[in-house]
Amino acid sequence: MLVRLLYASRLADGAGAEVVEAIVSQSRENNPANGITGVLCYAGDVFMQVLEGGRAPVNALYNRIARDERHRQVMLLHYEEITERRFGGWTMGQVNLARINPSVLLKYLEKPELDPFSVPGCASLALLEELIATAQIMGRTA
Repeated sequence: MLVRLLYASRLADGAGAEVVEAIVSQSRENNPANGITGVLCYAGDVFMQVLEGGRAPVNALYNRIARDERHRQVMLLHYEEITERRFGGWTMGQVNLARINPSVLLKYLEKPELDPFSVPGCASLALLEELIATAQIMGRTA
């Protein structure tokens, strides 16, 4: 059974860009073997990530992330059983929202800054889908 999980978190205090790169690199290395695909967005110290795959591997990965000292304030935003993947072309796509037109962010968020903690999970998923449609996600594997 496939599931889609969306969460947000904040980068641990004192962590920098090298931590973000390490997270992306580890995801791209480990996710294919577990059948997990998804996209990671970040801006400043905020992460938003969607994970898709089998229920057990996705849940296990989310639990590891929640315990990972590189993340704080981990919050589940959306979880659903799915019949097909929306993010199947990425082992872990990457979006740096600092490079996105602010009007795209304003379409889904209260301010032109990433704050998935203050909007419904469906709005965050819609933002990710628009970023895919406008080819603003790096790291496609397909």
